Amino acid sequence: MTARGAYRRVLLKVSGEFLADAGKGQFGISPSATEALARIVIDARREQPEVQLAIVVGGGNFWRGARNGAGMDPATSDSIGMLGTIMNGIALQEALERLGAPTRMQTAINVSQLAEPYIRRRAVRHLEKGRIVIFAGGTGSPFFTTDSAAALRALEIGADVVLMGKNQVDGVYTADPRLDSTAQKLDELTHREMLQRGLAVMDATAVALCIDKALPIVVFDLYQPGNLARLLRGERVGTLIN
Repeated sequence: MTARGAYRRVLLKVSGEFLADAGKGQFGISPSATEALARIVIDARREQPEVQLAIVVGGGNFWRGARNGAGMDPATSDSIGMLGTIMNGIALQEALERLGAPTRMQTAINVSQLAEPYIRRRAVRHLEKGRIVIFAGGTGSPFFTTDSAAALRALEIGADVVLMGKNQVDGVYTADPRLDSTAQKLDELTHREMLQRGLAVMDATAVALCIDKALPIVVFDLYQPGNLARLLRGERVGTLIN
């Protein structure tokens, strides 16, 4: 973190559903929804321009292996999902740059006509120059989720924290607050407590990476006005997993 308390470098993980139109079944890419996400990111960066920002975007608005790939070879299903994240990355990059934010996309799968290949040192250099970096294509290997990709890339680029952006969920609860009225919000817990309680925040592989390197995670409502900017300033928002 910087001397003022703001984070120096962060990785924001967002679901592919953020780029979809919730009113239309959350499938595919909605230009208006994608622009809304881009504006949230740009507004936060405008308030905290010194914070370096990388983004990992999921692909669930196109493909979820457990749901769409039933009966399919799992590695093939995961490959389709990785391509979905690249489509989302292209759309998000276009929206960010149309609104004036210099952006680079790097992919774990080689699609050289569309994006740079993932090269850690180049990604860090982009961040140092003030560019937003989008990591797409997951880890480039099947059987790893975009949560794992987020934890991996955050560690590789030396991020201070992984920010897990949620839609209308303002943190981690003891149960799903939409289904259980007695669910209580947890302001802070450890990685191991999260696993022991079976709280579905990130998959176990991603959490294991964070535990090993003591990488904090913050779960917060991305659509709550000002939340992302407050986090970039180092304020306490949502649930801290530390």
